[in-house]
Amino acid sequence: MSKVAVLGAGSWGTAFSMVLADGGNDVTLWARREEVAASINERRENSDYLPGLELPRGVSATHDPERALAGADVVVLAVPSQSLRDNLPTFVPYLEPGSVLVSLMKGIELGSLERMSEVIEEVTDVGPSRIAVVSGPNLAKEIARREPAASVVACADEDVATMLQKRCHSPAYRPYTSVDVLGCELGGAYKNVVALCVGMAVGLGFGDNTTASLITRGLAETARLAMRLGANPLTLMGLAGLGDLVATCSSPLSRNRTFGEKLGHGMTVEDIYASTRQVAEGAKSCSSIRALAEKAGVEAPIAEHVDDVVAGRMSTSDLMNAFISRDTKAEID
Repeated sequence: MSKVAVLGAGSWGTAFSMVLADGGNDVTLWARREEVAASINERRENSDYLPGLELPRGVSATHDPERALAGADVVVLAVPSQSLRDNLPTFVPYLEPGSVLVSLMKGIELGSLERMSEVIEEVTDVGPSRIAVVSGPNLAKEIARREPAASVVACADEDVATMLQKRCHSPAYRPYTSVDVLGCELGGAYKNVVALCVGMAVGLGFGDNTTASLITRGLAETARLAMRLGANPLTLMGLAGLGDLVATCSSPLSRNRTFGEKLGHGMTVEDIYASTRQVAEGAKSCSSIRALAEKAGVEAPIAEHVDDVVAGRMSTSDLMNAFISRDTKAEID
């Protein structure tokens, strides 16, 4: 077996550890809280994030980062995106020489406006050929239930992407390779913001025409920014773009859509944060995505208005009115 460390025992980190174990890897899952690691080892279940789902024997857990990383040639990072920079110094001293770092995170860092792969490169001093991302329509509970799904493994080094593809290919999980790390990361981060907007529309009582319109314009907005920054536009039409966007905007399992629905129902951001330990990355990253678009000179009304709602500068009703009242233009500009 090949050793993989998964750093982060939330719902997605835990679900992906199951994918890796099903693919034949020996997986050690690092949990920030010692009681979570103990529960996983004793009960074969992450009762905090994926209750009722048995973990395969190929997955063990620890609270000790040195133990998690010992012998791991692949290291999967699954902590919340805005805490990545603070967490990395805890892990760096124990990284095996030549290990490949894989990001499951979908966000743009506040302040620096860096993608997660850029933060990893900056803090660890590991080059792009050893940094990969996994992105696609991967709702954690469905992955953990081993429902069929596909995704994209992207790395600047195609051979590394192919190696990782083989390592996470399982009977229920089909990965494709890509070298467009930029496009995959932007698609993954932006779709969370669009899902917040769709959720708000649902919470306000609007139907399929409204949500389909927002999803489509959200994809156009994402593609505008990604192409301006140098991504392959076809990436945004694939699993890491359209696929992830549709799943996140359409499913009640989506944390970002659910967060938006609660806003549409009249809950405050503070109330929503207090009601769950799950992180809605779109609520954390909408301001940085807005700033990135402004820096690139790209029009981004969805990111702008969602950021205003999350910051308390705009109501959800005003957000919907703002979209309809915008100046008309050609669809393809």
